[in-house]
Amino acid sequence: MRTLLVTGPGGAGTSTVAAATALTAQDAGHRVALLSTAAPAVPGLPVTVVDGQRALAEAWSSHAGELAALAPLLTLPPATSVVAVPGVSEVAVLVALGRVAAAGETDLVVLDVGPLPAALGLLALPETVRWWLAQAAPPRLRVLAQVRTTVARGRPGALEAALAAVGALEELLHLLPTGSDVHLVHAPEPGAAGTVRRAATALGLLGHPVASVTLSRVLPAGTGEWSARRAAQTDDVRAALADTGLPLREVAEAALAPRDGTALRALQAGVDTTPSAPLPASGPVPDDTDWLLALPLPFAEKGAVSLTRWEDDLVVDAGGVRRSIPLDSLLRRCTVVSGRVTDPGTPGAALTVRFTPDPAQWPTALLTRRGRG
Repeated sequence: MRTLLVTGPGGAGTSTVAAATALTAQDAGHRVALLSTAAPAVPGLPVTVVDGQRALAEAWSSHAGELAALAPLLTLPPATSVVAVPGVSEVAVLVALGRVAAAGETDLVVLDVGPLPAALGLLALPETVRWWLAQAAPPRLRVLAQVRTTVARGRPGALEAALAAVGALEELLHLLPTGSDVHLVHAPEPGAAGTVRRAATALGLLGHPVASVTLSRVLPAGTGEWSARRAAQTDDVRAALADTGLPLREVAEAALAPRDGTALRALQAGVDTTPSAPLPASGPVPDDTDWLLALPLPFAEKGAVSLTRWEDDLVVDAGGVRRSIPLDSLLRRCTVVSGRVTDPGTPGAALTVRFTPDPAQWPTALLTRRGRG
């Protein structure tokens, strides 16, 4: 099962593009599921609307016993009184995706998750959740909980209930697809190219390339000064987007919003569902006595990327997104010497980090052989 995500600024027509993509793929014989966090863009088109508040209420009701064990001295409110916290919508989408993946009846999932910040939050969520789970429930704590449960003859307490919830969440994360194609939609407005470039950097940090850019709501040719100015602005935006080198397509502005499948097909707004090429793989590459690690960050500029080493993780900030990247066993035994952005401002921009072996963690004989090699 593949996932395809459509996102862009509010009002750009992302929901219409997502619906058209799902309909086109369905017409081609694919088994398609359309998931959206908003009301259907086209009445009558099959879509699963993901409601974060409703999903929270259902989860609250289903796990009332575990929640009571976590807070035995508190009176928990009923599900109908629980107020959603930030991030619930993203978790609800993950739950819906997990259910679709577990059913095994779908070839392609089209996600309409709204504006770009929400899309970035969704794509970052699985790894973010895993990071927090590792901090809050490390292996030694899980072993302790298992011992306590055994000693208590199967009667779990608050700690055991919390770790049971952790296990359930991890099982959900394992059901999710590991890769998603991301298609950006933007109206012909000033700054569109800058928005796309920053989005590509943020998505690159999360491991997702931009599959395509749709220039939406393009007005037909007209007469008069107003039409001439709008056409000139569209030409400027089109040229700036073309300079990015990303696959670019256009969708005309319709006189009326599509109200059925026929009108949606006529708009020809669906994106190509062919899988996009992945970003270059990241892995340690030897360089004399050091090691280099290149992280693809399309269009990243110098001075716009920060790097921190924390224990066995490399923490990178770029495009308004932070990612904690676990280092492999080789680089864990090295220290970070430097980091720089190569080919800045281009599709091939990358953060190249130099590591040098830590003598305290490398056998002397091995260091000597590498130095001679």
